[in-house]
Amino acid sequence: MRAPTSAVPTPDPALASLLAVDPSAPVPAAVEALAAPDNRHLLEYVREDPFGAHVFPGNIEGYDPERFLDDLDEQLRTTPPIHLWAYIPTCSYRCRFCQYPVVVVKGPEETVARRAAQWVDWNIREARLWLRRVPHLASAPVGEFNVFGGTPSLLPAGEIRRLLDFYREHFAFGPDTTVRFEGDPTTFTAEKLELLAELGCTKVSSGVQSFDDHVLRLSGREHTAADCREFVRRAKATGFEWVSIDLMYGLLDQTLDSVRRDLETVLEVEPTAVVCTKLHLRDYSDTRTGVSGVRPAAWQLPDYRARLESRGHRWPTLGEQYQMREVLTGGLRDAGWTEHPTMYFARPGAGPEKWKAIMADQNQQQPEVAIGLGGSSSCRRSEGMTNVDWQRYGAAVDAGRVPLDSATGFTEQAQETRAVNMALTTLQPLREEVHRRRFPGGSLFSPRRRAGFDSLRRRGLLEMDEQAGTVTLTPVGETLVEAIINTELVADVS
Repeated sequence: MRAPTSAVPTPDPALASLLAVDPSAPVPAAVEALAAPDNRHLLEYVREDPFGAHVFPGNIEGYDPERFLDDLDEQLRTTPPIHLWAYIPTCSYRCRFCQYPVVVVKGPEETVARRAAQWVDWNIREARLWLRRVPHLASAPVGEFNVFGGTPSLLPAGEIRRLLDFYREHFAFGPDTTVRFEGDPTTFTAEKLELLAELGCTKVSSGVQSFDDHVLRLSGREHTAADCREFVRRAKATGFEWVSIDLMYGLLDQTLDSVRRDLETVLEVEPTAVVCTKLHLRDYSDTRTGVSGVRPAAWQLPDYRARLESRGHRWPTLGEQYQMREVLTGGLRDAGWTEHPTMYFARPGAGPEKWKAIMADQNQQQPEVAIGLGGSSSCRRSEGMTNVDWQRYGAAVDAGRVPLDSATGFTEQAQETRAVNMALTTLQPLREEVHRRRFPGGSLFSPRRRAGFDSLRRRGLLEMDEQAGTVTLTPVGETLVEAIINTELVADVS
């Protein structure tokens, strides 16, 4: 008979990565919270943190897309300003972290122009299908219109003019409508920026990602830090009232010092806004927090990641990523920038981000209509997802069908929970009187919701004051809000 052996502890990769921090910076409060056994589910979620909480899926699966369009039309009969966006998926290359539905457009100038024109054609034809199928869309006031991508700034000048002229002519743009255009730093030439300003754009945004040339190269970006600086300078000189950049942290070979330099550069060049995003490797479709394309990102492939490590490259640990986040958020807040919604920072006096406020603020939460490949549209009762496969998308549009691939509906309880969850992402206090106005007979402090809030309060993630009628995230709760929503509060919709 063999003698018993002592048990050998099983390594815990998630916890080990969380606790591995850079000694040059303090241990973030979020790291301490995530290490607690009661928050193990939050740690599992953030390990490969999906970006966003952009999509709040319904709880009625198999919802007829035609029914979603009816729901949308009904709400648009009497609606405050909505968020409208057009998605142009063209890119001249694909970043190694990108899992969005994009179409690479390369080759001679004539080839690029022809393919760009095809996507403008499809977008306009799809928009006409929406207008025909959802009659009240034409009269719904547009609060903000965004042309996202992809890299829509790749479009030739004539196609940009054709696209923007169409939307201005056929949708209810008014004097308060904001028009925004997204692109790569190198494609925002002086001529293109002047054209956009002439066409009424007041906002431009660009995925800078980093001001570290080494990090940019490894990420597959084909621009330099100098290009990023020049974009901000040029856009401000052209007179745009809002110049926004995206930064990422947790990228390959990125260090805490690199992120500190990114922060210094932001405060030096002074864009209007910065969106800070953690590298996300888990597929969006797993948690429905965003829209992913038909191909995974290169960095999502374990073999590809392992090859990079074997060549001496290094991925920041989870603990280091939270230190990077704290460098960015702490530095921006100390400089007077405001965060509204989560990880969307605007310089003093400039925020919040208008299109996000329209969709998520507790006293707004208006419909969103997304036209283009992989669009995510929603209204009070349901939401719909456009096809992400460009061939199937094009075939549907050519056949005269709104190219929705799926839809989900919301029960009355799910509508209420969704409203609470969206409002939490704004990092603003939730207010009982606002909730009751929107949901007569409902309450922020219903027994089921209060139980969830109580659990968060005991763990230091939330503060609740029933007498004042407010619910407020703590600082560490703000950091973990997406994990909280997608692991705990989502249960309220079941």
